[in-house]
This record gives sequence, structure tokens and C-alpha cells, in this order.
Amino acid sequence: MSEKLVVLTCGGGNGAHCLAGLAAMRPDVESRVLTLYSDEAERWSAKLKSDMIITVHQDDGAKKTMNTKPSIVTKDPKQAVPGADYIFIVVPAFAHAQYFKAMAPYIGDNTVIVGLPGQAGFEFECVHYLGDKAKTCTIVTFESLPWACRLIEFGKNVEILGFKDTLGASILKGKQCNLARPIVETNQYILGEKPKVRRVQNYIAITLMAKSIVHPPIMYGKWSSWDGKPLTEKPLFYQGIDERQAELLSGVSDECVATAKAIEKKIGGLDMSDVIHVFDWYLNYYSDQITDKSNLMMAMRTNKAYDGLVHPMKEIEPGKYVPDFTYRYMAEDVPDGIVPMKGIAELAGVPTPYLDEVITWCQGKLNKEYLVGNKLTGKDVNETRAPQRYGLNKLEDLFQGNFETTP
Repeated sequence: MSEKLVVLTCGGGNGAHCLAGLAAMRPDVESRVLTLYSDEAERWSAKLKSDMIITVHQDDGAKKTMNTKPSIVTKDPKQAVPGADYIFIVVPAFAHAQYFKAMAPYIGDNTVIVGLPGQAGFEFECVHYLGDKAKTCTIVTFESLPWACRLIEFGKNVEILGFKDTLGASILKGKQCNLARPIVETNQYILGEKPKVRRVQNYIAITLMAKSIVHPPIMYGKWSSWDGKPLTEKPLFYQGIDERQAELLSGVSDECVATAKAIEKKIGGLDMSDVIHVFDWYLNYYSDQITDKSNLMMAMRTNKAYDGLVHPMKEIEPGKYVPDFTYRYMAEDVPDGIVPMKGIAELAGVPTPYLDEVITWCQGKLNKEYLVGNKLTGKDVNETRAPQRYGLNKLEDLFQGNFETTP
């Protein structure tokens, strides 16, 4: 790559530290950071006098340390955004709108906006807040973060505990967007050798992929019959899954797969084969970690990657715990996860009794109304990222307009 590439990382958490640091290691990349949360920009910027350390845990058990630092960390979008070629959004889904609104006046033509990860409805929200400017941009959505990572010292030291082998990404290209660099290869260059970036053919396929559906069905299956009495210990989340929870999760996954197949039949030229059942997803992504692959329940219960992970709980008094229904497993994964999936299924004409059951319970705990019966007509749909919120009321609306959804 001959020309300087300006890469802007949005966020101040674990993933943002990793991405900003890795990008800065490229000699022909200018790495900038925009973080709007609290005083993060000031705190991180104050540490730019010395290098940031990235420690990578390698497969052979060895550790590799790398020194790096972004060129600027700021909370001022006017300072950070102009001239950026790639803008990576590395914040929770509930914060995406805040960044889109702040950056929109300063985003130039031919900018690539990357959700790392995007979560369901990322493209809808991006286009909504960018308006006509979105026609000149390209939107990339990754299925998850590339790494397992943790922040040791803010602005100073971050650890990469492991890399995904591959990472799926969809591309939604504005018809007025002209890019000098190939998108997949450029994303690979920014991230480094691992993981291998793999293109998912279209953005609806990545929206329906399995990872985003896991938490709400498990929460519903665990707590829908809870008697309200505090527990004396925090129950295991994934490894505590029972037959009922597995049935709910499998049923929701079946409905996403059915939706993908229905869309493929109705819209020509689409490949929805990346939308696989959650059991197959676990076998693909955690093959070396799972000891019992006989069924979904046992695969999750014996997944070493989940050792010790517990339900989100609040301690109401010493040694007494109740479930935390405000945690992201509900507060984010419902309006920015399974509700957009329900919205797409509704447009595709696919019945979703499992999704409906899970959403109905979850919306009660969140004190929201998304579903009325089995229709997405509740008063709080406009707080979700369902396509209906953005005036996309026919299946064809998802694949027409100012964007190219296929290679």
C-alpha cells in the first residue's frame, strides 16, 4: 500500500485499545482514536508521551510484547474524523447511535465504516444517521471481535489472550462510493495476520448468524419460572444450560435458518449459506474446546472456553444474589439482536413461535413493548434496530436502493 491510510478507532475499551495499537504498528497507517465516554480521551491522551504495550499470548504458551501508540486520542469528532479512510466502531451497540450522530457532519466521501462487531441492525442505523452521505460510504460488519482481550492498564497496556481463526465480514457498498483499496485485504492489513478475514456474501446473512441469539433464550429458560427468592451462589450460564434452555436456543436458531432459506428463495442472487444452526456454529468455532459433541446442550456444558462463566447477577446483600435483567444479555441482545432478527423474519413471511415466546418474556423484564401478539407493532419498536423502525416494510426494501449487497 503506497498511500498513507488513516484509521480511526471509536471507543475506549479492550477491543479499541487492541485495534488502535495494532493499526499504529503499520508504518503507512495513521492511527487515531475517538472516545466520547466520560473522561476516557483525556486519560488516554495523557499517556501518549510513552508507548502502549500489547502483550500477545501465542499458541505455544509464549508471550510476545509489542510497543505502539496511536497518533491522537480525542473526544472531538471535528479533530478525529476528517480525512479518515476507515472508521472502526468498537463500542457496544447501544452506543453506536451516539457515535454516528457525532461523526456524521465530518465523514468524507469514500469512507469505510466498520462495525467490530456490528450487531444486528448495524447497517440500518448507520444509514439512518448518515442520510444521503451513506451513499458515498461502504459499511462493513464483522461477526465478532477478532480477539479475546483484556485491558491491564487504561491507555497503557492491553493483552490479547487469543485470536479467532477466521472472522466473517459482510460488505454493503454505497453506489456512489469509489474505493482505491480492496476492502477485505485492507481490513486484513489493519488487523494483522490473524484472524483470516472471510467475506460473508451479504449483510442480512451476517445479521442472522448464530452468535447474537444465544443469551436471551438462556435467560428466559433459566429465569421464567424463578420464584423470586435470592440465590446463595451465581449459577453457571453456558455450562449450566438444561434441556429446556437448549430447546429454546435451538428453536430460535431453527427460525433464523428458516428465514435465511426463505430469503434465498425469494431474492435472486443471494447466498445465505453462512446462516447455520447454532449447534453447527459451536462445533465449527469451538471444536477443540468441546469434549461432548453429542447435542447442543452437552456441547455447551462441556465447552472449556466457558469454564466458570456465570449468569449476570446483582448482590442484594452479602451472599444473596438475584438475576440482573439490565445486563447487556438482555438490554442489548434483545433490541439490537433478536428483535431485528424477528423483524427480518416477519418481512420474509416466516413464523417464529420460539422468537416470539422469548421476546415476549424479555420485553416484560425490560419494561418495553416490541411485540403485540406475534407482530412487531409495539410502541417501543422505534427503540430497536428492527428494519421496520427505518421504514423498511417489505423484504425487497432490504436489497434495493443506494447500496450493492452482493459481490
